[in-house]
Amino acid sequence: RVEAFGIEAWQANRKLVEGKEVRLERDISETDRYGRLLRYIYVDDVLVNAELVRLGLARAKAYPPDTRHQGYLEEMEAEAREAGRGIWAK
Repeated sequence: RVEAFGIEAWQANRKLVEGKEVRLERDISETDRYGRLLRYIYVDDVLVNAELVRLGLARAKAYPPDTRHQGYLEEMEAEAREAGRGIWAK
């Protein structure tokens, strides 16, 4: 099952990271409850997770205790919502 804007998010993520050196940053938890690796992803100084949220292709959902960048992610979500981008389009 593909979520709303799932393909667009996948394409944007690919464009942001493909062929580039990425840096992975861990918060508190190693994995989520499904065993998936939890990491923040950087290309140069760009937090890819936040860029996808800013584009309206992801949401800023908090899963404590992993909240290191939550404030910034929420700012990016508000920007996307106000601009009507991606999932926030009217």
